[in-house]
Amino acid sequence: MTSRRTFLLKVIPAAGALAVLGGKAMAAPAAVVETDPQAIALGYKVNTAKVDKAKFPKHTADQHCGNCQLYQGAATAATAPCAIFGGKLVANKGWCSAWVKKA
Repeated sequence: MTSRRTFLLKVIPAAGALAVLGGKAMAAPAAVVETDPQAIALGYKVNTAKVDKAKFPKHTADQHCGNCQLYQGAATAATAPCAIFGGKLVANKGWCSAWVKKA
């Protein structure tokens, strides 16, 4: 026969374990690396000063992820998720060819 006390003694520890493990499953997103195929296709660089001027002639030194509409963090954050890279973290001072000036 199952009593309420037996049920609670089984459910409460399981719920606690789920809460602890669930928090670990929600780790911070990965950072975009320059060697990622999508990053290569978009010309992503962690430092906007290292963008190939011959390949991306419209790039200017004042363009960086921190002032892009796709940057999903505070303009002062060192890294933040980017909509183009599926929420992966990009560097504030990075750049890619999808850059759009923040309104």
